[in-house]
Amino acid sequence: MKAVQQLTKRLENMETLDRFADLAQRVVSRIVPQESARKDLLSGTWLGRPLHPVLTDVVIGTWTSASALDVLGGKRAERAADQLVFIGTMAALPTIAAGLSDWAELWGAQQRVGSVHALGNATALSLQIFSIKARRSGKRKKACLLSLASLMLAGASANLGGYLSFTKGVGVNQTAFEDWPQEWTPVILAEDLAEGTLTPARADGARITLYKKGEQLYALSDRCSHRGCPLHLGQVNDLMLECSCHGSIFRLSDGEVLRGPATVPAPTYEVRRQNGRIEVRRTLR
Repeated sequence: MKAVQQLTKRLENMETLDRFADLAQRVVSRIVPQESARKDLLSGTWLGRPLHPVLTDVVIGTWTSASALDVLGGKRAERAADQLVFIGTMAALPTIAAGLSDWAELWGAQQRVGSVHALGNATALSLQIFSIKARRSGKRKKACLLSLASLMLAGASANLGGYLSFTKGVGVNQTAFEDWPQEWTPVILAEDLAEGTLTPARADGARITLYKKGEQLYALSDRCSHRGCPLHLGQVNDLMLECSCHGSIFRLSDGEVLRGPATVPAPTYEVRRQNGRIEVRRTLR
């Protein structure tokens, strides 16, 4: 396990990957631009969670089942194995598309690991396509070996995907572990909250952003749930807050996602004026 960790760290520091990654990201960003319906679709905004991890289960599951039938199923299982390989290969296309859409937002070490992850998945897909061709030509042994090689490569690539998610926090709700105040907590003086201006503040360590529109006050987490960017650097139009990093839009009143790539609503707070101060507490849902 230590060797795997060391290899991953080396990938993070491989600056030679940057030229390829930067070029590929520009291409992906043109095909799937920010603030587009395609971006929302591939990000999983409509699903309420990232789409890419959901689709990977279909691909890995069908390819694993196919290889199991290849090895253990005998002659009678050949047709089922072939169908499973084909289903997994077709499912890999939107899976890779969703993954590339997410990867186009990364930079630095995350970008480099993601580049190798994407290359591994693309190679695994190519091997399965060759396996389908061999199956149709009646070359069963070659087809089985190609599928097994593809499955092993996809597994290694999935390990990098897991590293990005669970170690680097890519695709994870960036507000999940905030320590929200449950009781009314003063954050700033009421006179310091300007009209129509996003104002950052802290509530018992939690970063929040405040907004005043006439007599109405709004407060929500200052961390974008998508990649953790500070929301007070964004802009508000018609009581909708647009993140400055990737263009996600949240409704100020309840934090609901109105446009992705964010998939999780922004946590909101109850807010009031009390004794010349602005106070907040976490909204209970």
